[in-house]
Amino acid sequence: MKKSKTNKIFQWIIGSFLFLTLVVAIHVYWVTRPKSWDKNARIMARIDIKDSISKTDAERITYWLYQQKGIDRVLVNPSTRIVVFTFFPVKTTGNQIVDNFKSSFHFNASRYLPTEAEIQSGCPVIPAGIGNTIYTSVKNIF
Repeated sequence: MKKSKTNKIFQWIIGSFLFLTLVVAIHVYWVTRPKSWDKNARIMARIDIKDSISKTDAERITYWLYQQKGIDRVLVNPSTRIVVFTFFPVKTTGNQIVDNFKSSFHFNASRYLPTEAEIQSGCPVIPAGIGNTIYTSVKNIF
C-alpha cells in the first residue's frame, strides 16, 4: 500500500514537471516568434546631421517630416544637429524616411543606429527585483 501511494506521488510530480515544461516551451515560442507590426506600433529613429543648421532649417525639417507618410512625432535640435522622430512601421521605414530626407535637403546626414555594445548597455527588459532574480537563476542553470 505504501509503495502505491509513493508511486502516485512520483507520477504526479513527473506529470506536473512535464506539464510546466510544456507551458514554458509554448510561452518561449509565443514571445520569440516573428511578429508582424500592428497598426498602432511606433518606432523611434534618429538622424545625425553633420552640417550646421539654423533655427529656420530646424523648422523646415520639422515641417517637412510632419508631411511625410507615417510620421507621428518630430523633434529637431539645431544646436546638437539631431533629428528624432517616431513613425508607424506599417506605413513607412526609417531608412526610406532618411533617404528622402537626404535627397530633399542635401545635408550631410545619416541615420543613427546604436552599436551592439550600446544595445546591451541599454535599459533591460526585465526590471530589477524578483523577476530579475528568477531570470538570472534560470539563465545560470541553462
